[in-house]
Amino acid sequence: MPEIEVEIGGRTFEVACQEGEEHYLKFAAKMLDEEASVLTSQIGRIPEARMLLMAGLMLADKTAGMQDKLREAEDKLMEKDAELDQMRNAQAEPKRVEVPVLPDNVTDAMAELAARAEALADQVEGGAGDWEEEEEDA
Repeated sequence: MPEIEVEIGGRTFEVACQEGEEHYLKFAAKMLDEEASVLTSQIGRIPEARMLLMAGLMLADKTAGMQDKLREAEDKLMEKDAELDQMRNAQAEPKRVEVPVLPDNVTDAMAELAARAEALADQVEGGAGDWEEEEEDA
């Protein structure tokens, strides 16, 4: 089991860890040292046990905040996943297109008007022929 020296709050400590976990231990010690440095800059020299306790509590507070944010992000992700699954599984409703339809009485009336217009046109053409003949006779 490897032993590593870490410095926290200006003090050196020897800490044992599992093989291959040295990197994680150094990283954790660095985080604790940063919190201890904040304390010593604000308060000055404090007893080792108190410094470690307060630095640990400060890290625990940050960790709790991050866990809350992580939980919120996971909840949102679960909601979005459920929404996405719902959209994937939903059958697309056919789009409804409404086409205007003329009532039969309007269609019949228009057909009647067209027939009258044709009849009038025939009368005008027929009458025009008669009028042309009268001009020729004159």
